[in-house]
Amino acid sequence: MKHRITLVLLFGLALAFSASSRVTAQPRTASSVQETEDEYKVTTYKRFVENREPNPAAAYQAARDYMARYNKEDDQYTRYLKQWISAFEKDERQDNLLRAIYGEKNYAAGFGLAKQVLADDPEDVKALIALGYGGYLATTNAKNETYNADSVRYAQKALQLIDSGKTPDVWEPFKSREDAVASLNYAIGFIDLKPRPEEAIGRFVKVIGIDSDLRKTPSTFYLLAVAYEQGPYKRLSADYTRRFANQAETPESKAALDTLNKVMDHIIDAYARAVALSGNEPQNQAKKAEWTKRLTDLYKFRHEGSDAGLTEFIAGALAKPLPQP
Repeated sequence: MKHRITLVLLFGLALAFSASSRVTAQPRTASSVQETEDEYKVTTYKRFVENREPNPAAAYQAARDYMARYNKEDDQYTRYLKQWISAFEKDERQDNLLRAIYGEKNYAAGFGLAKQVLADDPEDVKALIALGYGGYLATTNAKNETYNADSVRYAQKALQLIDSGKTPDVWEPFKSREDAVASLNYAIGFIDLKPRPEEAIGRFVKVIGIDSDLRKTPSTFYLLAVAYEQGPYKRLSADYTRRFANQAETPESKAALDTLNKVMDHIIDAYARAVALSGNEPQNQAKKAEWTKRLTDLYKFRHEGSDAGLTEFIAGALAKPLPQP
């Protein structure tokens, strides 16, 4: 004769979701008790309970096993497990996206999960940060620009959410909120550099205004210089040539030239900061030489062919406020 078996619900049935959507169970002072003679039901549910905290993957399998046999039942156990399974699968999709982008560098897999993860939660700021930064990673690590447009859109959405006060449970792999915000702006600026250089200027200026490592990184200022060159300088230079080339100076042409020279001064300033920040670090020397040559050419152009004072200009560049666009 079978003995009656007591199935005890060891924790509260109501789910409590944290900001990161991770599921936690709130213990209750009294346990809900169900009596049953089904030993499989007891052992399977017990396996779920015992593994839920230390080994969620094993708990998930136990929950699936339980629901495979008892899914037609509508009681507190099946209702709880349905919610728990759904939450676990949601977290797994997010984890897989983050792992693909940050760890495995499998950008196709990461961006392939974007629609599913954001369907779970359109304001999943943790996933949006990864997707926003992922386009930059794909471009620099894999020379793959396929995800650039989507990445900019995700980054902009992430920045809007962060600005509104929404935060992930952890900022990793970034050091802090400031580091994440600076990195997202840097990523947008980097992606916009070719198609929208004038918009990229604003992004790099934002990066420099944020207290993060990127404001002390030479490449930030180099990219700012390139954005000025490819954006306003290229546009204004073409306009000046078209309107005033081989003509006598007029007040209008002088004003146009002054505007063009102001942009060149911004370029010179950005190159000087990049060179100054390069220091003597071995990994920076090749780029430093390249940037110094470009800086020297531009500086001499603005100083009647002389590089007098250039060394002092570089030495004092970082002590001055950044010129605004």
